[in-house]
Amino acid sequence: MSQKWAVLAVLLFLPVNLIEAYNTVSVEAGHEAVLSCPYIFNVSLLMVTWKKKCSSCCVLAYRSDHNETGKTNCTERIMWKYSPHSDPALRIYPVNLGDEGNYSCEIVNSEGNFYFSSSLAVMVPPRATLTYDKSRGAVCRASAGKPAADISWMPASSASTEEEIQHANGTVTRVSYTGWANGTLPTATCLVTHPASNQTLSIDLTNAPPSLPYLLIGGSASVAAVTGVTLFLIFWCRAFRLRQLVQVPAEPSATRNSKSTPSHALPEIIYENYYPGSIYMNQYQTQVV
Repeated sequence: MSQKWAVLAVLLFLPVNLIEAYNTVSVEAGHEAVLSCPYIFNVSLLMVTWKKKCSSCCVLAYRSDHNETGKTNCTERIMWKYSPHSDPALRIYPVNLGDEGNYSCEIVNSEGNFYFSSSLAVMVPPRATLTYDKSRGAVCRASAGKPAADISWMPASSASTEEEIQHANGTVTRVSYTGWANGTLPTATCLVTHPASNQTLSIDLTNAPPSLPYLLIGGSASVAAVTGVTLFLIFWCRAFRLRQLVQVPAEPSATRNSKSTPSHALPEIIYENYYPGSIYMNQYQTQVV
């Protein structure tokens, strides 16, 4: 116990030397991040401490006099890369967006206290897609990238427009529209540039559905054609009906206006009391007389 207090007393009264050493590390999410804390002294290391600059973040320390390591608020992902006595580098694996920030390494030896700072930037490669929109042409989307991806077109399009969407976790989605209509170009190529990865996508525009103006024109033409055919059929049917009415012969006025027995009853009246034998008998009597 007395040895521990002696060591602490020595540490408290050691001179503090601030070394303006800054290191920036960029790592893709899911990969390994190594933050260096170079020990460039000829004297023995007494203690080294890694801290992330926040109140509840991980603290990783090593004391050479007891050859022991201590952790506070550290997960299994955060550990020493090598032996802290020889190379007190910090290892984070796999790294995620929550690990991004500023870290400090404090080295204590007989010459004083020395600080090294590291800034960890976590990159997230975007998910790139290339589709076709009826109203806006080819659409290139770089989703949830960090930092935001750059989008360009081949061939270059002066009519292209771009949108940007900020997400709560710090990632960014960018969307670029070419405005090329169907048939303008056979293919469209989208280039997505990002520090973590570069991607090239192409789409065939020859089989793409027609854009909205062409759909409107085609739809109007179809409606006009159907309307014209319908009107033609209506007028043709009316004309045919009128020709039929004109060709039917008019009924005789006497028959049409007569209030006597209808014409369909005349045959019965004509042949009523008709007996061929009576006509023959009348003719015979006339000859005898």
